[in-house]
Amino acid sequence: MTGGTKKKPASVSALADFGRIRLSRTFFMRDFLFSDIAAMHGFTNLPDAPDLAIAAGERLCQDLLEPLQDRFGRIAVRSAFRSEEVNGFGNDMQRAGKKGYGCAANEKNFAGHIWDRRDAAGRMGATACIVVPSFYDAFPGEGEWTKLAWWIHDHLPYSTMEFFPTYRAFNLGWREEPERSIYSHVAPRGWLTKAGMSNHTADHRQEWFGIERAMKG
Repeated sequence: MTGGTKKKPASVSALADFGRIRLSRTFFMRDFLFSDIAAMHGFTNLPDAPDLAIAAGERLCQDLLEPLQDRFGRIAVRSAFRSEEVNGFGNDMQRAGKKGYGCAANEKNFAGHIWDRRDAAGRMGATACIVVPSFYDAFPGEGEWTKLAWWIHDHLPYSTMEFFPTYRAFNLGWREEPERSIYSHVAPRGWLTKAGMSNHTADHRQEWFGIERAMKG
């Protein structure tokens, strides 16, 4: 769907062209390049392997974000692509006890937030931390995030989800050979499901039934 680029953008005009690359019907590369860490510390948050980042981003957007947005309305992107430099710095700061960074080690984020590196198994992937405002407004109660998690589990080819407290933001990841696991830092904390758990392939309709109607109402 997109044109590619083999070199990291080296000028403002090249960066503008890179940002205009269309990953899906409504999402462009520019939507995923902002980083609080990069903005605060003066890093350039761009991929070293743009073609791989584009290919992974296309799958994230076309297979997950667009269908989710079509069903539940506008998605807000909180954090998405991170360069190895940005993510590595964030991980160093986190390990030093600094608040607000929250980056796993680079190796753990390959094919996650680091879109332009394959993981140890050679899989391509991409992750974005998103908020679905309409869902949070309709279901702000403790534990109600599971309704959306189970809906995604039953409808979309995701790899991982990881939920956080503020506005029930969550990391939504696409990856080749998906893991299909859901973890939460809000109640109920821990694993909601992953391979090997008894609820992984069960019928979850009763968990999410009616959420589209409630949100439209």
